[in-house]
Amino acid sequence: MNRVEKSMEYHKKGYNCAQAVVCTFADKLSISEKDAFKISEALGFGNSDSFGTCGAVSGMALVVGMVNSTGNLDRPDSKADSYRKVRELNAKFRTQNGSTICREIKGMDTGKVLRSCDGCIGDAVRLLCEYFEEEV
Repeated sequence: MNRVEKSMEYHKKGYNCAQAVVCTFADKLSISEKDAFKISEALGFGNSDSFGTCGAVSGMALVVGMVNSTGNLDRPDSKADSYRKVRELNAKFRTQNGSTICREIKGMDTGKVLRSCDGCIGDAVRLLCEYFEEEV
């Protein structure tokens, strides 16, 4: 099963969009799938109220931050690089989907759905695979 298929299976099981993305990459994060599930729980549905960032995009940012961070508590030295990398991924996602905001993507105010949740999850997973230079 490839990563996109794995993320779709998670979503079908009831994982939110962020959980589906983060759990798909738990092997890259040096944490268990259960911990990945727990740390991304409140990030689904646009940070729980549809007005925030799409859960798949939030999950994508979480994965990048966890992989890219030096973990230097005394002198946080990797933030700027992590921000840059996430900014690039956000721009790619926004180009593909028209927005990174859950409410806009779901067309809640306009009635025009830009992308399904499964589509957003799949796009975030594909962008992360590109980031990691691995096959989907």
